[in-house]
Amino acid sequence: MDKTNHSLTGLALRKFRKNFWGVLSLVSIVLLVLIAIFAYILAPDKTQNANWGDLAIHSKSPGFEVTMLTFPSDDSENKVSDYFVGKATAPAKIPILKYSFTKDSLTYLEYTDDASLAVSKTIPLSVFGKNATQKSVSQNNISRQTFLLGTDSQGRDLLSRLIVGSRVSIAIGFVAVFISLVVGIFFGAIAGYYGGKVDAFVMWLVNIIWSIPTLLLVIAITLALGKGFWQVFVAVGLTMWVEVARVVRGQVMSIKQMQFVTAARALGYKNSRIIFNHILPNSMAPVIVISAANFASAILVESGLSFLGLGAQPPIPSWGGMIKDHYNYIILGKPYLAMAPGIAMLLLVLAFMMVGNALRDALDVKSE
Repeated sequence: MDKTNHSLTGLALRKFRKNFWGVLSLVSIVLLVLIAIFAYILAPDKTQNANWGDLAIHSKSPGFEVTMLTFPSDDSENKVSDYFVGKATAPAKIPILKYSFTKDSLTYLEYTDDASLAVSKTIPLSVFGKNATQKSVSQNNISRQTFLLGTDSQGRDLLSRLIVGSRVSIAIGFVAVFISLVVGIFFGAIAGYYGGKVDAFVMWLVNIIWSIPTLLLVIAITLALGKGFWQVFVAVGLTMWVEVARVVRGQVMSIKQMQFVTAARALGYKNSRIIFNHILPNSMAPVIVISAANFASAILVESGLSFLGLGAQPPIPSWGGMIKDHYNYIILGKPYLAMAPGIAMLLLVLAFMMVGNALRDALDVKSE
């Protein structure tokens, strides 16, 4: 089939689909986005921020199983909001070693690594309801719980924290890149189109910001805006727009010399219409590629801030914060506590970089 019958967008999509690693990376990113959206449906721990934990079962290895005694709760019914933000109250449950029933009471040993130090407690069956029986308590309130990735230093389910923590990394990518695109495209477009003093001022501003180390600039903005979830997103976004501005400026300076722009001026179109309706749509290819790279950069910067204690604040889980809390366990024989979020971050960043490379090849009109 003759390629001239296809649009440039169709050709780019066709070339992208031929890139196995690019398609695989894009599918992985989409799956992770879905996991982040439905995190509380997939996570074993349904509490907000997956924050339920018990110090008796801290730092357990992957596959750890324990018998869990769960007490009745007033907030046992599931609300629609619980599937997206988690349960506001943590369930009343404790890990136990073993249990036994008497006529109208339950005796259990609280979990401890040394069974000889276990504390025995006896509670009446009426705690579980007026009509509670030994059989109903055994079926409804006592169960075996498995921690597939083990527990962290606070006895929280590591898998649940990892799943819920993906929200921060995904959100920082989208919000920071959106901010960088809005600011960068605006300054790059006016600098490239008007030139002269406008261009000189924008490039002076870009060079000033570019000369400051990214992490140092983010820390300064974070301290000015305050610590918090959204403050970090804004801070990261405000440090990434300079790369977008330089790329857009170069594209606009090149495209504004073309004949269709000259024709638009001759027809009396306003400058704003020429920029946004004619020039920018034809300069988006390199911007799309750099946006994919900025996704990866934003994730790494946020992780660095979380490691320094300036990122998402506890109890909100983030992969960088999880590494910070457990990096010393690498030399204590439990490296998986820090390696699990580290590997997840590595794979996500790698996926974005692979997508960026695939987009670069697909949008290159000279490549076949």
